[in-house]
Amino acid sequence: MDPVDRIQQNFLAKNERRLLDIICARMPAWVTPDMMTALGMFGALIILLGYIGSNQNPAWLWLCIAGYVLHWIGDSTDGSLARFRKIERPRYGYFLDHSCDALGTTMIVGGIGLTPYVSLDLALFALVGYLLLSVHAFLAVRVLGEMKLSYLNAGPTELRFMLIALTLAMLGFGAGPGWFGGISGFDIFTGVIGAILLLLFVIQTLSTVRRLGKQEPARNDKWRSRNQ
Repeated sequence: MDPVDRIQQNFLAKNERRLLDIICARMPAWVTPDMMTALGMFGALIILLGYIGSNQNPAWLWLCIAGYVLHWIGDSTDGSLARFRKIERPRYGYFLDHSCDALGTTMIVGGIGLTPYVSLDLALFALVGYLLLSVHAFLAVRVLGEMKLSYLNAGPTELRFMLIALTLAMLGFGAGPGWFGGISGFDIFTGVIGAILLLLFVIQTLSTVRRLGKQEPARNDKWRSRNQ
């Protein structure tokens, strides 16, 4: 796999990088990047179970908070550990990491839609927006040699903090229509996030098309000269 420029401009990037370097330096030798990937997936499963359990008792949502911590540790340290130890497997790591990211995100956001707080259709709408933006990022690796890891100065870590705040709000406000009549504030929040993600996908796609168009201008003039 050709070298890829990693573009990460989220608010917490520098501090998170320092923390990850400290964690990787102190990680026992028997811990492998694949183990951390598995830990991240286990965290996503814990989050899903917590959200489903909230239909029986809101206290299950505390399990989601623990799951987010595990998910961050696993998802953030697998590639970092491989790079720290200089044992990268670029194609293997890229495929496994992003496949797990897609599945883990589906479990988390789908789980939010299975709670009594957020409508499933709006949660799936937000999931579609996220996955479309992920598709753009993967395509950009192929056509631009760039991996964009953040949008609007926010990346996966900021998104986890946002979802933790959403989960704490579920605990604090409970289920029901709330301040907005028949539509809950949680639904409005989820729908707005989905719309922002979808809009970002459209904007980034148009921007990339323009950029590629300048790099590879059309050759209609040459075609016309041949057919005159």
